[in-house]
Amino acid sequence: MTIPVITFFNNKGGVGKTSLVYHLAYILAEMRVRVVAIDLDPQANLTAAFLSEEELESLWETPEPVSTIFRAIAPLSAIGDLREPDLRRISQDLYFLPGDVSLSGFEETLSEVWPASMGDSNHYRPFRILSSFWQIAQMAGKKVEADLILVDVGPNLGAINRSVLIASSHVIIPLGADLFSLQGLKNLGPTLRTWRTAWKKRIDNWPNPEFDLPKGEMQPVGYICQQHSVRLNRPVKAYDKWINRIPGVYREAILQQETVDLRPEEDPLCLATIKHYRSLVPMAQEYRKPIFFLTPADGAIGSHANAVKEAYLDFQVLAKKIQAAVGFSNVLK
Repeated sequence: MTIPVITFFNNKGGVGKTSLVYHLAYILAEMRVRVVAIDLDPQANLTAAFLSEEELESLWETPEPVSTIFRAIAPLSAIGDLREPDLRRISQDLYFLPGDVSLSGFEETLSEVWPASMGDSNHYRPFRILSSFWQIAQMAGKKVEADLILVDVGPNLGAINRSVLIASSHVIIPLGADLFSLQGLKNLGPTLRTWRTAWKKRIDNWPNPEFDLPKGEMQPVGYICQQHSVRLNRPVKAYDKWINRIPGVYREAILQQETVDLRPEEDPLCLATIKHYRSLVPMAQEYRKPIFFLTPADGAIGSHANAVKEAYLDFQVLAKKIQAAVGFSNVLK
């Protein structure tokens, strides 16, 4: 039995993918869902969120063999095979597989073997490389008996993200309220369908694989609107134009359905509209914790304390919606 893999993906940057993965990993673990978070963005922003600068220096400069995702797959670039990754235990039910800036060098390898996987022979190595992210993710999840795997990726449509999406059972799309997010959303639908179809052709080309392969489902779960300034709990009027176009564009581009006249808060496919928590964000970064774990000792007093409580409830609701949509094994309380 495979463990669900949810990737937070948008080829437009600055929409909060990393922050979402970080906070959802913590809130799910708080709700006793065992989570493995994986950083598959070569910029390693999620790794910088989870680990201190001293830990990062130790991680990347010491010869520990499989301390990052890249070191687990690196032997494939030569004549070796995948290695079981070492996970960082962040809390009782939260584990983390760090990223690595060296991962960017694996892009060329992935690009080279993509056409080779459609050849008439020697399928083992191309498929081992193309499915390496899924293999490592499942290896990591089974190692700690995880209920769910969350993945952060960079904002592009390159070979690394293609293999990450092939490894993903589900996809959640974070969006900002702007023209660029909508244009990115229009690109995502055709890209996901192309990758899904191309992977199926490759699987069909190797009818008797020598090891398990991902199905490349990339099932859309929904979208998340976020990073809006708020006034009286409603988005500022300047954003309304873009926010209100998202439900229709999502259906057309991602689901190939007819457009609808809905606001995101009325749309069942909108998993959440995450508020802009303003000064809580730098405060949480300073104390290296999610915003909903800030305390009065950290400076979260008065209106900040109320915002911390709201953030906890907001992410809890979001976690439950994702559980209902994906159906991973642990039932949230």
